[in-house]
Amino acid sequence: MSLNSIIIEGARTHNLKNISLEIPHNKLIVITGLSGSGKSSLAFDTIYAEGQRRYLETYNSYARQFVGQLTKPDVDHISGLSPVIAIEQKTVSKNPRSTVGTITEIYDFLRLLFARVSTPLSPATNLPLVSYSEKEIINLVLEKYSNKKILITAPLVKSRKGHYRDLFDQLIKQGFTKAYVDGEIQELNKGDRLDRYKTHDISLIIDRILVNEKSRPRLVESIALALKKGKDEIQIIENDIKTNYSKQLMCSESGLSLPNPEPNLFSFNSPKGACESCNGLGFIHEVELDKIIPNKKQSIKKGGIQPLGSFENNWTFKQINLLLKHHQFELDTPIEKISLECINKILYGTNELIKILGENGVHQVLNGYEGIGNFIQRQHKAGGNKIKRWASSFMNKKVCKTCEGSRLKEHYKFYKIQNKNIGEIVKMDITDLKIWVDNLFQNFNKNKKLIAKDVIKELSNRIGFLINVGLEYLNLNLPAATLSGGEGQRIRLASQIGSDLTSVLYILDEPSIGLHQRDNHKLIDSLKKLRDKGNTILVVEHDKDIMKEADLIIDIGPGAGKLGGEIIAQGAPNKLDPKSSIT
Repeated sequence: MSLNSIIIEGARTHNLKNISLEIPHNKLIVITGLSGSGKSSLAFDTIYAEGQRRYLETYNSYARQFVGQLTKPDVDHISGLSPVIAIEQKTVSKNPRSTVGTITEIYDFLRLLFARVSTPLSPATNLPLVSYSEKEIINLVLEKYSNKKILITAPLVKSRKGHYRDLFDQLIKQGFTKAYVDGEIQELNKGDRLDRYKTHDISLIIDRILVNEKSRPRLVESIALALKKGKDEIQIIENDIKTNYSKQLMCSESGLSLPNPEPNLFSFNSPKGACESCNGLGFIHEVELDKIIPNKKQSIKKGGIQPLGSFENNWTFKQINLLLKHHQFELDTPIEKISLECINKILYGTNELIKILGENGVHQVLNGYEGIGNFIQRQHKAGGNKIKRWASSFMNKKVCKTCEGSRLKEHYKFYKIQNKNIGEIVKMDITDLKIWVDNLFQNFNKNKKLIAKDVIKELSNRIGFLINVGLEYLNLNLPAATLSGGEGQRIRLASQIGSDLTSVLYILDEPSIGLHQRDNHKLIDSLKKLRDKGNTILVVEHDKDIMKEADLIIDIGPGAGKLGGEIIAQGAPNKLDPKSSIT
């Protein structure tokens, strides 16, 4: 037997009948046979299992105690075994944060591209946002406002509700005397407060100054203080006309500021980039009325509200009873006859104070009520696994309205490359994405070409690998959990083609599943590319086209279960006798 082969002697795993065989390195080998004949027992439970066991044995004893030990497969001896990577159907990630883009790492390169060469645009003017150094701000102010009186202010509050008494008191303690509040100069006095239910704009007045070269030292000092108080942002006011300057990206007209782009800003797995409404998942769970009240002809007393069940003498039913009486209904009133206003209060709560005069002349009081729907929502967020499952049964998964399924904070929309933001790009199918990426380079200036060259090359290659395995209809935003087993395998196969690993044994489990017959040649070409890099490809497969293109076929059978486990035929496709096997 040759050293250029995997040599298996006496394999008896599951239904294998003490088989011995030689599998050549750097070839495309198909293991075929009836379902249950022992194909997976040989490929995964013997060859792959032994490869994994030997890999774990390379760990020291301290590390092995954390990963455990794998049982040696029932085989006398295996030699010539190279590092093994199994690409199975059942290993598609169920993690809701895992997408086609993250699995293939294409999204990581897109984030890098946007961090380096995207143009941030103002939603107010559609013009590029700009950032300045402190020195540039000083020079701009000196030039624009020469011989003019201005207010140098530090923006503290932008269009937010609140009374801000604590803020005003704090500013007074720091020695400040005036602020620009909602378009007017206001003296700061202890205990000042605004209408808490209205939105406010508050800027701290640092200085009122006549701008000229003589006042430059004072101007420099005031701008430095304003930038410090305004967190790298200042506002210059001249005759009630405001102009904003910032060390971060900002629209000078609207005052909208954005953080400088970095990869984490476009990551839904980072607090910097993840949508705060859905925590970067792209969807939220909302209470579904029809699941809480499946039968509106039923009364609440007889279990019309599903999460509560039939009437019990407890505090929840007492609260609901008071709400019903307040609206002139009873617990045994059919739900369909209860007003929508009352039902909404039962489901979503109320803050009103309700007093009902009882039969004995004593008032029954309800001072606010959480609501069944709000209770379910709270349990889903904070409860244990069992409680979460219970809450989920009354909820539906819906696209997050805040991020529209992009998973990102709203600022992602304002960073664009060729008039597209990253949220629009991940929704393109792979074919359109390839065209967009391949056209990028010709539209970049010299500096952007230099910065983006390597990233674009990596993107183009990885997208091309997906097309080569017949997945051009997918998009990067597609959750991994929605992929079929065959799609998941082909995605990981595409990733491996791009990894440039050599001298590896790849084991695949029917990668042609779900693939249209016309795209078979793409999968076959991909398997051959992986082989031609110096790898051994072992495929459990029934597909006729793949079998014809294999270097070697191993047929396990003749039947399934106890009737299988033997090597019926082994050899090149054109040399096998088709009459010797069912498959």
